[in-house]
Amino acid sequence: MVQRLTYRRRMSYNTRSNRVKVVKTPGGRLVYQYEKKPAKGPRCGDCSVRLPGIPALRPIEYSRVSKHHRTVTRAYGGSRCSHCVRTRIIRAFLIEEQKIVKKVLKSHGKSK
Repeated sequence: MVQRLTYRRRMSYNTRSNRVKVVKTPGGRLVYQYEKKPAKGPRCGDCSVRLPGIPALRPIEYSRVSKHHRTVTRAYGGSRCSHCVRTRIIRAFLIEEQKIVKKVLKSHGKSK
């Protein structure tokens, strides 16, 4: 006997949010189960590399997990990768050094 599968939801269009797979239940019936959309996971805002240490979840699922799952304990934790943070720190340090050098050269020029 051939079993006829029916959708559980009313929407019958083949869209990304309406993907289904056939599953056999313990009772022996075949039913449709709706698949969730695959999550991409967060990416670095500067170099767009995938952020390690943060799970790839759907946006609403991030609100359900605790904070230490959403971020990394570092400056710019959940938005920038470690390499970009390092370059930002080095850049800021070098700019400050450059300002100090300019100030020293200006004071030497005034003294002469």
